[in-house]
Amino acid sequence: MGNTQRRRVIMNEIIEYIITFLLYGNANAAKQVGYTADEAEWHKYHVVIVPNGYLGKEIIMPDLGDIKAERLEVKGTDCKTWIIRTDIIYNTFFFISRAEELINSQRDEHGRFLAKHSILGINNRLMIPTVDEYARMLMKLLDLPLPTPSFSQIYLTHDVDSIAHYRHLRGAIGGILRGQWRNVLASLKDIHNDPAFTFSWLISQDKQVEGAKCIYFIKDTEGKGYDYPQYKLDGKDFETAKQLIENSGAIIGWHGSYYGDKEKKLLGDKVELHRSHYLRCSIDQMQRLANAGVTDDFTMMFPDQVGFRLQTTRPVRWINPKTITLTNLTLHPLTVMDCTLSNANYMNLNEDEAYFECQRLFEKIHQNAGEVVLLWHNTIITDDGYHRALYPKLLNLLKEQKS
Repeated sequence: MGNTQRRRVIMNEIIEYIITFLLYGNANAAKQVGYTADEAEWHKYHVVIVPNGYLGKEIIMPDLGDIKAERLEVKGTDCKTWIIRTDIIYNTFFFISRAEELINSQRDEHGRFLAKHSILGINNRLMIPTVDEYARMLMKLLDLPLPTPSFSQIYLTHDVDSIAHYRHLRGAIGGILRGQWRNVLASLKDIHNDPAFTFSWLISQDKQVEGAKCIYFIKDTEGKGYDYPQYKLDGKDFETAKQLIENSGAIIGWHGSYYGDKEKKLLGDKVELHRSHYLRCSIDQMQRLANAGVTDDFTMMFPDQVGFRLQTTRPVRWINPKTITLTNLTLHPLTVMDCTLSNANYMNLNEDEAYFECQRLFEKIHQNAGEVVLLWHNTIITDDGYHRALYPKLLNLLKEQKS
């Protein structure tokens, strides 16, 4: 097979995947959708999407205007073909592949692509899952039933940046210097007394949401720089935490290094779920994850603003926008991260405002039969903020909407 033919096969695979994804996996209905500019072919399909000519060739900003469908008129026939002249296949590719990051070089001090730099933030479209709206439009044109409002899955996830504040030299000295010597002594006596060791509380809360999948993302790094501190994965303290987590039925995931090029060592190859530290990730890093056998990534949210970074509420296979390759890495849209809501440099919301924003997100996800992914750090509930109070309220809200 020559390079041109191979390229055509790959492009057809991507186009077929996108159309089938838009139709919620309905492969038979996908055959009724044509993606062609050849007018002689249009009458063969129930719906035709006219290509803009850029897919697989060049990255341009998508057309975010209103999408319209018009009937194809063929003299002497009762043609029922709908024509969509906005290339929603290209637009879907643009969002689910994160292609915008290839043509927009703006990054924060951590090298992250922020909502405020994105076409979504600039145009105030973060709370609109545009790709799912394309899906609903296609399904209506094909006379297919819309997805039943539901949560296809609920993931309650926790990034374990630290398992204890005082059970290492630097933390213990810092606690003593701040006058917290009683807390230091209590922690040294029993790790369960350490304020960061909140796993029992999280487990008890998460059990309230029947059917939810719980994941604890564990750091496997050198513990330097922004990866500090690194708890010993072969130590007694981590084994205590691990037993609690695994006995609860939760899953262990890999919390990848801030520096992006550090492979997991002690967690083992069986750990296939991943989230990047600081939600920091690049296109090249995502490809390395795919090459390393990671099957599912839970990083996909802008750190500075809640909303639908991938413009869908559903898990989707990642297409590398550099190589135009459909990978085996599934991206799970992250719904909300705790500190995004409260951090003064991010949304800076109070508890009521944070609850309202989460409620809006949940409603959109439920409407589109998508999945909820919450990120609550095990350490944030020990802070003076509202996250220990907000988390159970959000779980109750999910239970109410789920029932």
